[in-house]
Amino acid sequence: MSNVNKITEVIDGETDGRAMRWQAHRTARHEELLKLARKAVHKLGPQVSMEDIASHAKTSKPVYYRYFGDKEGLRQALSAKVINDFRDRIIAAALAKDQELNSLHAMVTAYLELATNSPNLYYFVTGAQRSTDDESAGALNDFFDEASELISVRLLKLYDQNATAAALGFWPRAALGMVRAAGEQWLRQPDSDSKPSLETMAQEITNWLAYGIASISETTNP
Repeated sequence: MSNVNKITEVIDGETDGRAMRWQAHRTARHEELLKLARKAVHKLGPQVSMEDIASHAKTSKPVYYRYFGDKEGLRQALSAKVINDFRDRIIAAALAKDQELNSLHAMVTAYLELATNSPNLYYFVTGAQRSTDDESAGALNDFFDEASELISVRLLKLYDQNATAAALGFWPRAALGMVRAAGEQWLRQPDSDSKPSLETMAQEITNWLAYGIASISETTNP
């Protein structure tokens, strides 16, 4: 190998090394900025401005614009991260239980716990309208698909196997919609003696999923 080739390899190696270090730095900084933005939304609310996020992170708006393009880019990246965290914890909670009702109860409980831990983050993630190419929309759809499949497997074991499978196929997504609607209404209700506890609400929603309200009515009003 000629000296020229050796020098070229050294230069190329150094260039590649600098590029890799720069990419690692950008990735780490990207994650750090997301964590700081998450804390800002948690503390300041879902309508927080880019300026407030940057100020809370003790940096400048141009830094966030450089990494995320604009506020919508930041919202998509942060929402995708939060949704993936939701998905991991809720699915893990469900898979940790063997019995169908226990698995459903674990999913509902994990969902309500995550929402109550940071209502601001929850509304930030779920409140925006999303386009089909939105990064967070992809994460949300992945979560819905996985949760729907898990709910489907669990619920079908509770029902008569002679029931129309095609009709039951619509139930998992409908169930997710009910859980979300009931959970958000409960979340918005001011704290008071009449507000159900998280444990009570999780149990009630699980009963609705498994039995509906007709069976409850029949047992209380024979």
